[in-house]
Order: sequence, then C-alpha cells, then structure tokens
Amino acid sequence: MKISLLQQMYKDVLVGIPLAKKSHHYTSLLNLCVEQSPERDESCNQMHLPSTNGGIRSQQDTDMSDVVVPTTDDVSNSFANMNSSFHPREVMLLQLTLIKMMVAKAESQEIEFNMRQKYCEIFVLLLKEAKIDSKLICLLSSYDQLLSHMASKSLASLVYFQLKEENALNVSWLTFSVKTLSGFPVSTQVAECLWTLTTIIKDILKEKASLKAGILKKLLAPLDAVLEGFYNSILFHHFDSHHYTSPYSEAANNLIGFIDLLEALLASRIELELPLGCQRVLFLKVSYVLNLISSSVHYLIKKKSIMLLKKCVLYKSREDAKSGSLFLQTPSLYEDTLALSNAVLQVVNLTWLNHIPLSEKASYFGGSEAAPGDDTRGVSDQTVLRALSLIVLKALEFKFQNSATEAEIKDFQSSMSQLLIFWRSHLKSFPQSRSVVHHCEWLSLIFIEQDDDMWEAAKALLLIYLQLNRLRYDAASNLSQKEEESWNFLTHASGYNPHCIFLFFLEKIAFDSTVLLDFLISSETCFLEYLDLHDLRRDKNATATAVSHLRAKRAERETVKCSGHCCPSVFGRTSSPSGCSRNLMMKIEAEGRQENSPTT
Repeated sequence: MKISLLQQMYKDVLVGIPLAKKSHHYTSLLNLCVEQSPERDESCNQMHLPSTNGGIRSQQDTDMSDVVVPTTDDVSNSFANMNSSFHPREVMLLQLTLIKMMVAKAESQEIEFNMRQKYCEIFVLLLKEAKIDSKLICLLSSYDQLLSHMASKSLASLVYFQLKEENALNVSWLTFSVKTLSGFPVSTQVAECLWTLTTIIKDILKEKASLKAGILKKLLAPLDAVLEGFYNSILFHHFDSHHYTSPYSEAANNLIGFIDLLEALLASRIELELPLGCQRVLFLKVSYVLNLISSSVHYLIKKKSIMLLKKCVLYKSREDAKSGSLFLQTPSLYEDTLALSNAVLQVVNLTWLNHIPLSEKASYFGGSEAAPGDDTRGVSDQTVLRALSLIVLKALEFKFQNSATEAEIKDFQSSMSQLLIFWRSHLKSFPQSRSVVHHCEWLSLIFIEQDDDMWEAAKALLLIYLQLNRLRYDAASNLSQKEEESWNFLTHASGYNPHCIFLFFLEKIAFDSTVLLDFLISSETCFLEYLDLHDLRRDKNATATAVSHLRAKRAERETVKCSGHCCPSVFGRTSSPSGCSRNLMMKIEAEGRQENSPTT
C-alpha cells in the first residue's frame, strides 16, 4: 500500500534513518496525484484534484497556460489501490509534510552528507521529471485552507532550495507570480502567491549573512517592477466596498497577504540594502498606506498597517530587534525615512488621527466575542494607540534632525496639539486619566505598559527639546527671564518637557530604584541611551521647575483621599515617594533656587 510506504518514509526521515531504495522510488511516493481532464490539456485550467470532504475546487478560473503539468507516472496516477480507510486528502497532506521536512533536513549541517545528497537527488527528480512545482501551484487555489497552506509552504521550500543549491529561480513559480501579480485585480490566487513569496524571503533572511544578499537579489530582481506596479494597483483606490469590511473576504485576504509581504520586504531592506524599488516603495508612497488606515477596511487590516509603519519609523525588521538608528547612515534609507516622516506629519496636521477608530477589539482569546462580564465598551486598543503615537513622535524626531525652520517649529506645535487631543479622547475612560493635570504626564500614562516604546517616545521628545533649545541659544546668546519663562511654559503646555516627563515616569513607578536598575541593565530598551542624552543636573533650573510642577500636582491629588489612603498609581502602588526620593526632589529644587539667586 502506498500509504504504508509513505508512513514508513515519514518515520525514517523523522528519525534520520537513511533512505535505502532508489531515488525514483521515493519520487513516485511523493509525486502528488492530480487527475487531468480527458482532453489532456496541459494547462492548470483543466486540472482536477481528488474530491475530498473539505471540497477541492476545479481549477477553472486561473490563467496558468504557461505552467506545464505532465501526466503522472504509473505508480501515482490514481489512488485506486489505496486502503479505503485513508482519504486522498490525508495522503496529500502527508506528502506535503514530507517534502517540507526533507527540504529542512537537506539544508541542515547536522544531517550526514550522504543523506542530504539523497534528499537533493529526490528533489531534482521531483522538479525535473514529476513537475511537482506546477502541481503545487495548482494546489494553492484549493478550497481546503490547510491543503492550500501546506502547498504554499512546500512550494516556498522548493523554490528556496533551488535558489540556494542550484543558484536558479524556479521558472514555473516565477511565471505564475508575474502573471498573477500583473493581472490584478482580474487574476485569482493573489493571496496564495503573496504568501509563498513572503515565506521565501523570510527563509532567505535566516541564512548566513554572506549568502543572503546574492540569493535575495536573485529572487527579487525579476519581480521588482511587478511588485512596484502591484503596490499601486492594490492600494491606489477607495476601500469603501463591503468586500473589505470582513477579514475573511478574498479582497481582505489579498490586503493582509500584501501587508505581510511589505513587512518581509522591510526586513530585507534593513538587513540587506539592495538597489531595488520594491524595497523603497513603502517609504516613497506611504500615503497609500495612510489612506488605507483611515478608510473603512476591517480593523485587523488597519492594525497590521499601523504596526508596519511603526517598524518603519523604528527601523526594526522584527519585534525582537533593537531600533536601528545606525541604518540611517545609508543615504537612500535616510532620504526615504524623511519622505515617510513628511507624509505622516502632513496627514497628522490635517486631523488624520481623528479618523482612526480605536474602540474596537481586534480579537479575543479563544474566539471573536468578549467573555461574559467583560465590558470593553469605550476602551481603546492600547497597542494601536501606542503605535500611532510612536509613529508621530518618531516622524517629528526625524524631521527635526534633518532641519528645524521657524515654520517647521510651528508645525511641531500643531502636531503635538493634535496628539494631545488624540490622547485625551481615547483615554477619557481610563481611571488614571481623570487625575491628569499636566500635559507632560500623558506620555508615561500612554506608554507605561510597554517599556521599549516608552523610552523610544521619551527619547524622541528629548531630542526635539534639545534641538529647539540649541536653536534658541544660537539665535540669542543672552535670553531674558521672560523669554526663559515663556519657553518653559511652551514645553509644558505642549507636553514635551523632558525633566517633567522623567519625573512623572518616576512617580508612575513609585520612585522604585529597582525598576530603574532593571531598565539600566536591560538590552531591550534604549533607556541607557536616553539617560546619556538627558542629564538632570545639566539644566538645574529647568529640572527644579519641573519638580515644582510635580509637587503642585501631587498637592492637588492628595486632596482626594480613598479611605484615608493615598490614591494608587497605575501599578497599584502608593503614589507617595520614598523618603530617599523625597529628599532628592527637595535637593534638586534647592539647587535650582540657589542657581537663580542673586548671590550665585
């Protein structure tokens, strides 16, 4: 029985037992059984798959005339001799699983050379004689989502295998990809095509640094113009159709697949800068994505788009990577990030933030509905709220690093004003927001649950503050007391006074020195870099003023008592500082007053 032979082959490959029989034997076992129409048309249009309970559709609607599929051999042209207890679908899934597993084994240096060579021989036969790549392409359009997913994974593995081992790009897959993406929106199988390409890129990025660039260029160069054109086709229109309001529709599936591809292309650009337009198009035409976010598409698509832009401004290829300011040394990335920042700030000043609803929940654990008793009405999605805020703040930081004219300073004040309005509108249901009496407190309130984002945001505002402060002193060496007071008032009113922000953060953690120590030794945040830029003693007067603001705020809060106790902070700890911290604050105030006294 074929199924028993496949099962034994699976066990041998899994354990690492050498395959003793000839390669043609294993090729016949892995060769997918696809029934053709009596006309023997060599196009995928006339190809039919074995019927399953899951429903495998006939390939009637896909233009694949250039992809040749041969007649299957005598061993695997039907499942007539199989045990009736095994469904054709299960056999096909086992075949796909084996292909994926064998590719991984063939690339592993832990496997013996002879075994890896045997696997490679089988793959060559599958690709050259059995045309397994063409059959996998046809399986992509299966109504059975698991079968389609496994076919995509297996196809991606084989394409990557050929790129790495033979330095050749699979012609059938390339033809399919070019035709599918160029034919959008008429063509089908768009999402499946995008999934496969995304998987291949991710596999390449796992390779050694010395091999990545060459393989990636071999893959993307023939698709460069096609991907740029597809970007324009899929994003350059209105998304008011009901097809985009459900995450399960074909249109929404195409968008989700494309966003995943853009994320992979972003990762490839950050790790490997290549002269390819498809790596730059997201930065240069980010307005398309901004329009998508403010449109009526499903919330999941909005959220994925926002998280993608967050990675752009942080120069991060993965969630676990550090922000990559060093990548700005690449001229083209510097130019493109400036273009992205300008586009973001332009829409922010046009009240773009107000058109993005955040009161929905993208998903719930274990289902699509909230648990009984879990009242989430009016509660904003904090992940998206932080991401949007960070996008705006990092765009402002980059803008001011590039230049800071008088007009741009006014635009900065306008952007901060929009951001403060945005924060107030989405945090009004938070109990902690009711006690906010100072604009500089919003930052720690927004980001307190996400350490890395919080310090990225704080660093962005600190750099802007330092740049504006430097410009003030460059314009006039001696500033009057009135000008200093006006400047301090402006930084507090706009919520970007770094001394105030830092002290409010200390209050949020109840002045716990162990928390600060954790940040100092952590490699997951830029806290150490932030402290290096922010010297509290460098500007004692401004720091003392910030302490005064904090003490005034606390005095106002302490008028509200909860059963004779201080109101809790966000962490549930008392907001009153320790004796050591109180002494520190008093010392800073005293030093600030002494610095401003006439005898100093």
